[in-house]
Amino acid sequence: MPVDPSRTPRLNDADTLRGALRAIQRRTGLPVVFGGPVHGNILRLTEFLGARTTGLRNLAVRPGTGLGGRVVAMSRAARVLDYGTARTITHHYDRPVLGEGLRSIAAVPVTVAGRTRAVLYGAVRQPIGLGDAVVDTMTRVARAVAEEVRVRDEVERRLALVEANAAGRGEPAAQELLERLREVDAELRVIANAVADEDIRRRLLEASRRLTARVHPGAPAHRVRLSPRELDVLSLVALGCPYAEVARRLGLRPETVKSYMRTTMRKLDSHNRHEAVVAARRLGLLL
Repeated sequence: MPVDPSRTPRLNDADTLRGALRAIQRRTGLPVVFGGPVHGNILRLTEFLGARTTGLRNLAVRPGTGLGGRVVAMSRAARVLDYGTARTITHHYDRPVLGEGLRSIAAVPVTVAGRTRAVLYGAVRQPIGLGDAVVDTMTRVARAVAEEVRVRDEVERRLALVEANAAGRGEPAAQELLERLREVDAELRVIANAVADEDIRRRLLEASRRLTARVHPGAPAHRVRLSPRELDVLSLVALGCPYAEVARRLGLRPETVKSYMRTTMRKLDSHNRHEAVVAARRLGLLL
């Protein structure tokens, strides 16, 4: 089946950052959280929750300047009790920061392969100090985001390799791309189930769903509903993994895997694993 590589979805930086900020706000109760990606060592503030002004929006922060620039340069968390009087940072951005009324601020890096890819901030409008518990929570969220970014990078690296190989090679290359996409889809599901953060797990599974929808845009309407776990198992079975390998990768018992497959085959009116995979692909349930 021909596959158009340009239509394969990528995980979205903005969605990832917004999810991380929501998680920080929900877990810490901080009134203001914001952040942005780092490109070429320049941090750009793009995502905000709880902001009252637009002064910080799209602000470009250079390495070593302000609190965020310090985090980018050091690749570790930093905080200030009172931004306006802090002596541990430069004051290049006092006007927009103080214009927003921010006083106590903490910032943590999202670090992937030793490089800062984004910075997440939490702030209050009083000089009350943000304790270790708050910074630790922000750091845990940042690490979960880093894992999502690492997975996305690996997905895009694999797709880029296949797309480069596919150029000018026609149908065989398209089939190769499809098989590689199936491997990526299965890996997304395995990693999603190993991630503790619910928001990131949801986004990884949504990326898998979008990938399937793009490859099977004309799938017929159907009433079959497979649970996320049934799809996890079936996606690995479709790659040719024996039940023992599926169990190992998903952290299940082999008997549990067999139980999921029996239920799946019954739902798909199939008599064996091969028929179940074919039926799921025909219905657009599986890549």
